[in-house]
Amino acid sequence: MSICTSSSSTQISLAFLTLLILTLPFNGESQTSSLNPEKSILLDLKNQFSNPPNISHWTPSSDHCAWSEITCNGGVVTGIHLGWLRINATIPSFICDLRNLTFLDLNHNFISGAFPTVLNNCSKLDYLDLSYNLFNGIIPADATSLPPNLQVLNLTANWFIGGIPAGIGGLVALKELQLTQAFANGSFPSEIGSLLNLEVLVMNQNAFSPQEIPPSFTQLKKLRNLWISEANLIGEIPGNINNMEALEFLDLSINCLTGNIPRDLLSLKNLTTVYLYNNMLSGPIPMPVQPADLKLTDVDFSNNSLTGSVPENFGELMKLEELTLFMNQLSGKIPLGLGRLPALSLVKLFQNNLVGEIPPDFGRFSKLQLFDVSSNHLTGSLPDGLCENKVLNLLIAFNNNLTGHLPRSLEECNTLNVVRVEKNNLSGEIPYGLWTSVSLAKLMINNNQFTGQLPQGLQLPSNLSLVDISNNRFSGGIPPDISMWSNLITLRASNNLLTGEIPQELTVLRSLSVLMLDGNMLSGSFPLNITSWKSLSTLICSRNQLSGKIPPALGLLPNLNQLDLSENRFSGEIPPEIGDLITTSLNLSSNRLSGKIPEELEGAAFGKSFLNNPSLCAATHTRGLRFCDERSGKVSTKITAILGSLAAFLFLVVVAYTLFVFRSYQRRKKAAVEDWKLTPFHSLSFTESSILPNLMEKNVVGSGGSGRVYVVPLSRSTGEKVAVKKIWSNHKLEESLEKEFLAEVEILGTIRHSNIVKLLCCISSEESKLLVYEYMENRSLDLWLHAKRRSADQLLDWPTRLRIAIGTARGLCHMHHNCSQPIVHRDVKSSNVLLDSEFNAKVADFGLARILSGHGDSNTVSSVAGSFGYIAPEYAHTRKVNEKVDVYSFGVILLELVTGREPNDEEEEWCLVDWARHHVEAGIAIGEALDEEITTANNLGEMCGVFRLGIFCTAANPAKRPTMKEALRILQHCTDLLPNGRQKTDFNEHDGAPLLKSSKR
Repeated sequence: MSICTSSSSTQISLAFLTLLILTLPFNGESQTSSLNPEKSILLDLKNQFSNPPNISHWTPSSDHCAWSEITCNGGVVTGIHLGWLRINATIPSFICDLRNLTFLDLNHNFISGAFPTVLNNCSKLDYLDLSYNLFNGIIPADATSLPPNLQVLNLTANWFIGGIPAGIGGLVALKELQLTQAFANGSFPSEIGSLLNLEVLVMNQNAFSPQEIPPSFTQLKKLRNLWISEANLIGEIPGNINNMEALEFLDLSINCLTGNIPRDLLSLKNLTTVYLYNNMLSGPIPMPVQPADLKLTDVDFSNNSLTGSVPENFGELMKLEELTLFMNQLSGKIPLGLGRLPALSLVKLFQNNLVGEIPPDFGRFSKLQLFDVSSNHLTGSLPDGLCENKVLNLLIAFNNNLTGHLPRSLEECNTLNVVRVEKNNLSGEIPYGLWTSVSLAKLMINNNQFTGQLPQGLQLPSNLSLVDISNNRFSGGIPPDISMWSNLITLRASNNLLTGEIPQELTVLRSLSVLMLDGNMLSGSFPLNITSWKSLSTLICSRNQLSGKIPPALGLLPNLNQLDLSENRFSGEIPPEIGDLITTSLNLSSNRLSGKIPEELEGAAFGKSFLNNPSLCAATHTRGLRFCDERSGKVSTKITAILGSLAAFLFLVVVAYTLFVFRSYQRRKKAAVEDWKLTPFHSLSFTESSILPNLMEKNVVGSGGSGRVYVVPLSRSTGEKVAVKKIWSNHKLEESLEKEFLAEVEILGTIRHSNIVKLLCCISSEESKLLVYEYMENRSLDLWLHAKRRSADQLLDWPTRLRIAIGTARGLCHMHHNCSQPIVHRDVKSSNVLLDSEFNAKVADFGLARILSGHGDSNTVSSVAGSFGYIAPEYAHTRKVNEKVDVYSFGVILLELVTGREPNDEEEEWCLVDWARHHVEAGIAIGEALDEEITTANNLGEMCGVFRLGIFCTAANPAKRPTMKEALRILQHCTDLLPNGRQKTDFNEHDGAPLLKSSKR
């Protein structure tokens, strides 16, 4: 019995030990194999995504349902949130092994490749966010293969092409479709109108082909948010849009919509926001039905061609907060009731034809922040209560017929940032409280009838940057207190009744750029200690009673290019330092100056600068000045006669020989002497005499097939230079070079853009032609990009390269889209992208450019011109030229910028375009193609995006290339892909009115 008991006990112990061993965790693979299957999938997903540091807490020992990125329901994984983790791997198919996954968010990463069809197997997925990644290619036509329960699909900010497939209409459960900045071309299908459960449809900022809003969209009766701005919409807004009874937010702005605003649009009961700005809409603004019951808070119809009056019953929209109707053709009076709306905070009605008085109650019943009624025909006075609630930020009413005083409520309005009431008939004194408003940055009250004195004994705000009080009746002196305006950039006080001296305290304003005190009664000498005015570019003190000597320090101001001290009482000599100024305008006339003018100021360019100064003289012929070697002594008649006779005798002795020699000499000289003609395209501070002597070998910086390029110094003190291109005078090349010269002059002589090199003038003779350009300190882009031609310290970082790409795109976009006739450059390359001292890019060398008859038209040329590696294939084969030829070349520059490679490398068997395309087609990660000297985790997304754009721009089929406008838009939105959310803020101030595009999201 004891044996049996012992045996039985031993068996139980062994069984228990076996069970204990089997249930104990093991290290290594045994441990993983014993994990919860869903946790194993998540850990594999972490490895697939290269172990992002932000999810380092995903460990085998922790509870996966407790991870903040994971949502569970009853211990089962239902949601994954992995946004902003810098993931740059592909989505693995095993993610759909999470059988109950309903929510997947991978926004703001660097995931690339084609649309992830592996997610079609996630059968229960109802929320998918792939926004702000680098997905590309075509979305599969059979979109119904996506999970049938999908309710939210967000593909914002990717790089898809080909548009939205019609199959999207099969996702009948879809409630939210977000496609902002997702497509580089293509269109959107009318089948979206079949998604009857859709509540949110966002397709703004896409480069779609022009198309109308499909009528089927009005079937979307559950749609609350419709946002299709900047999407190339054309045609009319569907008249039955009022069928969309759930609509709350409507944005169709920045398109090409025409026709009238639908009659019942503003009567939709749930509509709160409607943006139709920047279109071509016409006709009247429809009157809303039962406005008091409506929910409208924000109406923006600006920048259209709307006519008629502002509907009177807009004054009954009790929830209205923002009314933006500027830049239309509206007439009539401003509805009286608008001033009594309790929620109104923003009113922008500028640049219309409105008449009558401004309703007096504006600002009293609501917290008005922005009020802009400028450029109308309004009369009467400004409402007294505009700042009664003390939140007014901008008051803009310039260019009307307003009278009376400034509103009393401005006395205690410390929130004011901008006041612009110029060009009216306002009068009275300026409230002291306005001078001391701590937030005031811009004060423009010029061209009125204001009186009184400038502020004295007050604590003036330091952030004021612009003050314009010109053309009023201010009197008294300029108070020393204005030195408190330490950030002042512009001070215009012309044509007032100011007296006294210019205070020395004015010279402490180091940021001052423009100082205009002309047309007053100022007296005394000019301040001497002005060397702190390093930023001063314009100084106009004419028509005063200033006296004494002109300060030599004026000539040492590095940026001064406009100086007018005329009609004063200045005396003494002109300081030689004034001759070192690089001025576009100099006027010292009507003073009491004497002596010789600086030799740099002699010549035709300054012919009107010294008039009515009888005691001034010049060493050479200068308009209005006598020669300095003229003698006032009298020579006796007898001596004069003797000298005359002697001269005549000597002349007769040698006349025969001299005449022979002289005629021979003239014949020889005629071939060598050139009659130079200067044709200016801008205001110049130099003449041909400043250029011609400096065309010497030591100043040559480059040469090519058409001529040499010289750098010509203009001023020793400032170091200013110009670039001069001398066209070769080889007679064999005469005809072709003449064409290049004429093309350059025809285009650059009239075009004006900050990203196109400035042609200052041309200087020509019968045998030579000179083109004078602004000097670009940092030479050409190719010298900075390619290691063979740059030094070790000449490495452009990525932000600079991206800025150069955007600048170049802007220049080309202006040529293609903003000129009356499109201009095709035909020789876009990195050596023709010049860089100024701040590395701003400017397109140069227009010798091969062609002007097209219209957008999209092609010209056939007699021969192919351009540079190998940049020439579009269709141009080489057909010799047909249109804008897409430049787009191709621009794409090559983009590839140069991101890879650092040359367009043609002797060591490679492919040109850069073929190499890059092979790289993509072979499935190699884009990151491996990028310039390793500048690529970092922070800029990888941007660089990949620009690489892809370079591929798009160099498509073999020109029809598949974007336009320069589309390419520029993609580049400008490139930074939106970064996880740090870096974005550009667009603040356009319509000369004072902010947010011209009304971008309010």
